[in-house]
Amino acid sequence: MNATIPAHELQQLIAGGSVCLIDVLLPEDFACRHIAGAENACVYEMVFLERIAECVPDRDRAVVVYDDSGATLAARTAREKLERAGYRNVAILEGGLQAWQAAGFEVEQGTPAPPPVALRDGVYNIDAEKSVVEWIGRNINNRHYGRIAISGGEIVLANGRPLSGRFVLDMNTITNLDLQDEGWRGMLLRHLKSEDFFDVGRYPTATFELCGAAAIAGATPGTPNMEIAGSLTIKETTRSICFPAIIAPQEDGTLKAQAALDLDRTLWDVCYGSGRLFERLGMHLVNDLISIELFIVARQAA
Repeated sequence: MNATIPAHELQQLIAGGSVCLIDVLLPEDFACRHIAGAENACVYEMVFLERIAECVPDRDRAVVVYDDSGATLAARTAREKLERAGYRNVAILEGGLQAWQAAGFEVEQGTPAPPPVALRDGVYNIDAEKSVVEWIGRNINNRHYGRIAISGGEIVLANGRPLSGRFVLDMNTITNLDLQDEGWRGMLLRHLKSEDFFDVGRYPTATFELCGAAAIAGATPGTPNMEIAGSLTIKETTRSICFPAIIAPQEDGTLKAQAALDLDRTLWDVCYGSGRLFERLGMHLVNDLISIELFIVARQAA
């Protein structure tokens, strides 16, 4: 069998009963629609090959796999996995399920798929318990990482994108997650909260003010789809920043956002150990860049 097979040839094989047909998409997609007689073995699941072994125990049997469009790696990945597992006669349906239907062949219909979840305009209050900032600081020999709690805030959506918003970091909640020794961990946290770094006694919060967002053209699921613009205030310094983020509505009506960025801490007067500002630091040298990752959960206000 060739590596790919067009819809009309597959229809002839099915009519002759000489092929095993495998739908490699999610079970919920299979329940919505599939080619009559197909079995479902989701290629995204770790048990894919175990499921295949149940459907097709004979590795000499002709097998055709298909996904929805034939335009992604789903069916090709399934074929490669089958061939590595010893299946000797595997092909891909050209154009997937969409090509099958375009050729006029019927599919079995099940429960219609729900419409995609859309961003709803309005005010979303940040869920402080489920939102967090993670940080990483480094030097030439090591790195430390931890979290900072978000104490509250909101995001305003208009025309399907963030228009404005604000969230506040509680700098007193800085934690460290990599040091196991309580003594060393406590020493690091005191250092970070001191005047050397964030001077938390005088500046207990840091604030991000969102002033707009632009959609990123060509964004695919799992990649940033918005370019966020705003201003970040740490200690007494406010500076404009821009960064890419993923903004995604959830089925339960919440909004989730995730972003990763690097900040030059010295621009906010967090200067301890900067080789650009001090000399002969030795073991006290600290990278200027701090890596930040945001995880935001927000709920639409009543």
